[in-house]
Amino acid sequence: MSRHGDISSSADTVGVCVFQYPMPRLHTTEEVISNAKKICDIVKGTKIGLPGMDLIVFPEYSTMGIMYDRQEMFDTACAIPGDLTDMFGAACKEAGVWGVFSLTGEQHEEHPKKNPYNTLVLINDQGEIVQKYRKLLPWTPIEGWTPGNLGTLVTEGPKGMKISMIICDDGNYPEIWRDCAMKGAELVIRPQGYMYPAKDQQVQVSKTMAWCNQVYVAVANASGFDGVYTYFGHSAIIGSDGRTLGECGTEDNGIQYAQLSISGIRDARANDQSQNQLFKLTHRGYTGVYANGDGDKGIAECPFDWYKAWVTNPKLAQEMAENVTRKTIGVACCPVAGIPPPKNEEEEELLELTNELNLE
Repeated sequence: MSRHGDISSSADTVGVCVFQYPMPRLHTTEEVISNAKKICDIVKGTKIGLPGMDLIVFPEYSTMGIMYDRQEMFDTACAIPGDLTDMFGAACKEAGVWGVFSLTGEQHEEHPKKNPYNTLVLINDQGEIVQKYRKLLPWTPIEGWTPGNLGTLVTEGPKGMKISMIICDDGNYPEIWRDCAMKGAELVIRPQGYMYPAKDQQVQVSKTMAWCNQVYVAVANASGFDGVYTYFGHSAIIGSDGRTLGECGTEDNGIQYAQLSISGIRDARANDQSQNQLFKLTHRGYTGVYANGDGDKGIAECPFDWYKAWVTNPKLAQEMAENVTRKTIGVACCPVAGIPPPKNEEEEELLELTNELNLE
């Protein structure tokens, strides 16, 4: 049984801590290194207070902060592995815990010609990087990270629990949760640097996605004010039935800790029926199909036209999305720095014609 309120863990439970780190405002590599040392001290100190802790999770941007200056972003971008991951690895090994750490950003393969990635690393209790995830869906139009190219990943974590990581705005897309769950993830870790005004929506979406995908969710969010945004905290650990096991308020350096049952989630996935979304999605209508004498597997084929288009014809899927939203990345009524304004109708027609000729 998963539970909350104690400092222990057992052979059947993974002790998970989410640490609500205040958003730093940094400018140089030296400042980043100094901040990383603080995070390493937190790893070791928190393990003393929570002896059952197997895994600690820090928020997005907690290591480097948001570099609002483009040159500072490039100057502080790091390699993985590198000095920062070596520091985190040493802390995890000394404390005997696993950790999730944010690196914003990771140098692009063509650094410094192209923007960095927004990256997480999962480090085991031996100090080894066992998963590296790059944010697939940067928070446009503000975030300028290169979109991730590693997909979603699943790694066997402490005590064998299967872990995926996503980052902040990734979590607003149901597709990423389903991808992680269908690959076997039992715990989806969502570090975020989420700010007001979207507090209520972000608290809700992680709970909803836990329920829809029968996964545990660990959310570590930032707190405080960095001179631009105010971060709402509410870091949380959520059960696979969508109910919150523990949730912070808005405080700096808050923690939540829970014991997540390995056997519990596996039993639910194997034996739950009416709310077993993972099984029912690909065995659609199995009760009626069986009654009709058409087999005992239900219908496996995808019934959704847009998803079929996205896989087989991405440009068509993009057009379908534009038909119900807009055709340009810029919005005339609210310009954003770095985003081109929408062109007039004649310019758009010329651009579309040029794109068609290029495709041919």
